[in-house]
Amino acid sequence: MQGGFELALITGSTGWLGKSFVRILATGRLEQNLPKDFPVPVRLRCLVQPGEDGAALRAMSPRIEVVEGDLRNLADCRRFVNGARGAYLFHTAGVIHPARVRDFYHTNVDGVRNLLEEAESQGVRRVVAISSNSPIGCNPRRDRLFDEASPYHPYMNYGRSKMMMELAVREIESRGKLETVIIRAPWFYGPNQPPRQTQFFSMIRQGKIPIVGSGSNLRSLAYVDNLCQGMLLAALTKAARGQVYWIADRRPYSMNEIIDTVERLLGEEFHLPVTYRRVRLPEVVGEVAWLADKMIQTGGYYHSKIHVLSELNKTIACSVQKAQNELGYRPNVNLEEGMRRSIAWCVENRILI
Repeated sequence: MQGGFELALITGSTGWLGKSFVRILATGRLEQNLPKDFPVPVRLRCLVQPGEDGAALRAMSPRIEVVEGDLRNLADCRRFVNGARGAYLFHTAGVIHPARVRDFYHTNVDGVRNLLEEAESQGVRRVVAISSNSPIGCNPRRDRLFDEASPYHPYMNYGRSKMMMELAVREIESRGKLETVIIRAPWFYGPNQPPRQTQFFSMIRQGKIPIVGSGSNLRSLAYVDNLCQGMLLAALTKAARGQVYWIADRRPYSMNEIIDTVERLLGEEFHLPVTYRRVRLPEVVGEVAWLADKMIQTGGYYHSKIHVLSELNKTIACSVQKAQNELGYRPNVNLEEGMRRSIAWCVENRILI
């Protein structure tokens, strides 16, 4: 582990992951196995999209500076990283569910290249770039977990855009001026969740959640604090330069286990009305959804519900062994505790009542 840092730059800082990460950096609190003297930055600079409210970020700490800008605008990227020599940049921003396919590439590829080239020119020390499981696609077999040597096999246009992002990061790293680390994060969960995750909980309560096939397919999930721990370790571990790491919970879970866990917590611990039903669909529904998704995206459009349905019967699971061995990564929050915290946050904020 190397020393601390003066300035942290964070993109996507009003998003689900970004906001959680900013809070951890601002408070120095992370419920994980980290050294007691684990460094936190002296200053934080957060990039927010034009029109977004940065007041909640500023309220976290007087050490936080908010900069408005769009990654697709080179001048905005230049302003964001101006004077940031020696800083650490955490890139969490990205487009996941856009209206049009082209938006994947404008932000996830062109925007990242803008950001990293400006960071390189300003002398930023290291970039931790958040990628996804989608560049690697779906596991060919349920019992074969992805690792960092797994080949690219991108799932639709989101996966292809993230693959191109990774390749751009590696290209810039190869110039030798800017250190980079790529983190592949799967489906994550935790407090501050967006409406789509709350809808997932609501569908489980109402008995409308679909199980496509047997539900035994595996999914890797990452509780947000686990993921934030991995990001910090990737930034401050010297040997991580130029590496790729899968960061997720300690083990993958079956779709049945995920849904059963949320359902049990909702009903038994939080005493919310739950129907205890499932919508069981044959495997072919997933394949039909995949075909429909492909056709829609070929036309340049994107439909989030069809895309999600196309993945529900797929195994998308990884090993975190490399991160454990090389970074000292210890994902202590498991599915039950992470979902418990997620539901508690929803109840406290009266968005799941």
